[in-house]
Amino acid sequence: MKLFQRMLVAPAALGLLAPMTAINATEANLEGISSYTKDVVGISHNTFNNNSSTPDALAPNPLLAGGEGMSSYDGGFSETTTATFSADSVIGAVDGSTTSEAVSAIYGFQIDLSTSFTGEDTFAVSLDAGSGAAALGEADLNSTTADALVVDGISYQFPVGDKTQVVLGDSIDGSTLFSTACVYGGFTNTLDDCGNASSAIAGATANSVGASASYDIGGGWTAAVGYNGEGSSTDGLLTKAGQDLYAGQVAYTADSYGISLTMANIESATLTQTAVNEYYADTTYYAVNAYWTPEETGVVPSISVGFENGNVEAVESGQSDTNQWFVGFQWDEAGPGTLGAAIGSNGAQATDNTEDLSMYEVFYSYPLNDGVTITPAIYVQDQATGTDDITGVMVKTSFAF
Repeated sequence: MKLFQRMLVAPAALGLLAPMTAINATEANLEGISSYTKDVVGISHNTFNNNSSTPDALAPNPLLAGGEGMSSYDGGFSETTTATFSADSVIGAVDGSTTSEAVSAIYGFQIDLSTSFTGEDTFAVSLDAGSGAAALGEADLNSTTADALVVDGISYQFPVGDKTQVVLGDSIDGSTLFSTACVYGGFTNTLDDCGNASSAIAGATANSVGASASYDIGGGWTAAVGYNGEGSSTDGLLTKAGQDLYAGQVAYTADSYGISLTMANIESATLTQTAVNEYYADTTYYAVNAYWTPEETGVVPSISVGFENGNVEAVESGQSDTNQWFVGFQWDEAGPGTLGAAIGSNGAQATDNTEDLSMYEVFYSYPLNDGVTITPAIYVQDQATGTDDITGVMVKTSFAF
């Protein structure tokens, strides 16, 4: 696709930035789906008609025409469309003074749809469902939707020239095209951030809109920028009243190691008022990440490290500067599976706090077969003095189909 054509497509992609809401099976047009299903099996020749509740065999639906995109006019998926399905089930218990210590079970389910219109672009939709996240909150699952199927992200990625990629979407991270230097695949929500949770600008709200762009400098160097904003806020995007998140990154990747430097500015979501003025206490984050992998996997693990510092713009806001750090080790061929262990701070730690609360985890991921993986894990989270530390023991079973 020529550059001018791509630039025409980009504004249309901005329509993806409208807030997405939960979808339920009861909201589907069952009559239309029934007619469409008949067309697939050859019983009738009906298609959806966007302008009518009655299927019209003489009015092709533009969403199903042309053989490109999600569906083709003959009722099947286009050759460029793929769908992947995954489900995770976790059973375990968390022991600590702030938990019930009961054995709990949670699950997460995900559908990822992807298609291409030009062979160089990608339109992607992620659908999630799950339940029980509160019981085992550190288990990294899409399990917060209370059994409802929701759109967890919708995006359009396309090239601009030979070296630039751009992605726009709803409920996507502003760091989607970043190349953060970390090869550790953690089990818990806290430690799988590789120490740069805030500078990754994962979104201001559940319905945040995101944009990211990356440029291949050459010689292993890449540069990227990203943005997140409150897509459903009446304050609007790119305003002082709304919460906006910006980030930039420079990364270098070699055969066995990599390093990345990230800087982000996150506007406070809360207006602070004083006797003199009112302001938002923005925070600037600086993060450095690096990894090293051995030439041969086995006895020697890969090593990933990360450190992030947060500087509050207005100290009179009552907020504090923060630090966060992480070290992760991973043996990709520990017997038939993967062994991982990590230590780091238990989230961002205030620099004026006398306690540095840490977190530890160990997991072993074992592929039972091509579609099923079993992962036992244990983690410990330090708590403030006077509060018992939290220990979690659980087993995750992952299905891919």
